[in-house]
Amino acid sequence: MTHFTFVSIFQYLATLILILFYSIYFGKMIIQRRKGIVTDQMGRGNKGRKLFYTELFLKIATYSVLIVEIISIVHNTTLSFLLLKIFGIILGVIGVVIFGIAVFTMRDSWRAGISEKDKTELVTNGIFSISRNPAFLAFDLIYLSLLFCFFNWVLLVFTLWAIIMLHLQIKQEEVFLTSIFKEEYTEYRQYTNRYFGKSSKKQLN
Repeated sequence: MTHFTFVSIFQYLATLILILFYSIYFGKMIIQRRKGIVTDQMGRGNKGRKLFYTELFLKIATYSVLIVEIISIVHNTTLSFLLLKIFGIILGVIGVVIFGIAVFTMRDSWRAGISEKDKTELVTNGIFSISRNPAFLAFDLIYLSLLFCFFNWVLLVFTLWAIIMLHLQIKQEEVFLTSIFKEEYTEYRQYTNRYFGKSSKKQLN
């Protein structure tokens, strides 16, 4: 198998990962819209200044990194070696699976951004029993997947920006969920990690 064929395979696989991931994302939005649910709450509504700008810059970051990812795939602008590419594809597949499970488990409580008007349930079952933010974790895995497959310095900068903004959004959501669900969410935080894992000891991270 030639080097050219290897390159083509990773381009196709990375493209497929993006298509599957964002099909789940936008597909869920369409399904909820038909039910009268506005899924995208990023930077919308009367929110505090800090939350508004966190969501606004997160939205810009997520769309920007997607554009850079697509350009990197098309032009194969990569400094990655073969094993790193393979690892990247594995991360991407895991990310798609985790995201699909997370969105399915949340059902109609899923929102992109904080909605202060919509009444949603606190989901702690299924995948949420081992991660408080599996959907955000999935985004991180997808970003790292594409970075490992098509590493270049521009993509690195945009990937780090998106991951940092996702983390800041999580911090904002933790404050919001604590104010809404109070002791129920506080206890959930103590035993379930922010990104992955459970703890037998009380924690607050």
